Amino acid sequence: MLWIEKYRPHDLSAIIGQEQVISHLISFAESRDVPHLVLSGPHGTGKSAAIECFSRRLYGEVWEENVTIFSTSELFQQGKKYLESDERFSHIYKKEESFLTNFKYIVRSYASMRPLDAGFKLLVFEDASALTRDAQQALRRIMERYSRTCRFVFCTTNPSALIPAITSRCFPLFFTPLSNTVVLQCLRSVLAEECAGRDGIRQEDDLELIMHMAGGDLRKALMLLQIVAESGGEIELGNLSQSETSAFAASAFAALQACNFKGAKQIIETLMIDYGLTGREVVQEIRQIAKREYNHPRIALMLADTEAVLAHSTNEFIQLDALLAKMIREVFGVKS
Repeated sequence: MLWIEKYRPHDLSAIIGQEQVISHLISFAESRDVPHLVLSGPHGTGKSAAIECFSRRLYGEVWEENVTIFSTSELFQQGKKYLESDERFSHIYKKEESFLTNFKYIVRSYASMRPLDAGFKLLVFEDASALTRDAQQALRRIMERYSRTCRFVFCTTNPSALIPAITSRCFPLFFTPLSNTVVLQCLRSVLAEECAGRDGIRQEDDLELIMHMAGGDLRKALMLLQIVAESGGEIELGNLSQSETSAFAASAFAALQACNFKGAKQIIETLMIDYGLTGREVVQEIRQIAKREYNHPRIALMLADTEAVLAHSTNEFIQLDALLAKMIREVFGVKS
């Protein structure tokens, strides 16, 4: 069994490293006064687990009957094929209509459906950044019409992809990257539970390397821990850290060093559009390359400033373009 599933929290109190967000969710559940929500933050910080735990506390044993989860990324990638294959939607899917028409009809049907032993139900859109602009405009109208019987929850790593008409109707909850201390403590706890008397990971240095490789992503940290532990120490941790996105980030950094803003911009856009990285994840990739290739203190400050701005910005592309231009102008010698 995967450790990320085995150690998945089943109660809000079990979610670590997100105390402020969890306090809000507990308050909403206890008061039964729940607004529309936007849960944003990097991968592996507890967004999906928090939704499930929140639903359990809100509805008790009937939580599954009162929560409908849309896997938005798959839905909009596969289109009608997804609707036809999912038994939840196949009976109301209209083959002769367009995908967007079907999407609006299905969401409206679930939103208007009477909840079981509750005042309202939850419609959850995971990977909500995959929603097209037309789909979001349609959701805005449905949110207005069915707010008495339904609450909408948008879960995303990229809140800037949501239109203002959606975000202005929602209470924002930001899941921060987990601190190294929290990740390390969790890794030690799982290791003590799973690997007592086994070979694999025996040194504190291995745990600290996994911690740094995860970059605040607890899910990634647990997956790396399980891979190395079950390999009996035969897998080299350094090899696991190499990735295709790292190679792209290295190319972008080389373009910056050559003062090629256009080339670096194109590579960064490829990482975000084709590989689905968030702005913060791109910053992390560049940071790793910068440490290895050109460890300059001004670059470190620029990356830190950009990461802080990204937490509150509405357009990640603009912020990253500004970062690239600033690095070229102030570090690699271009004055204009």
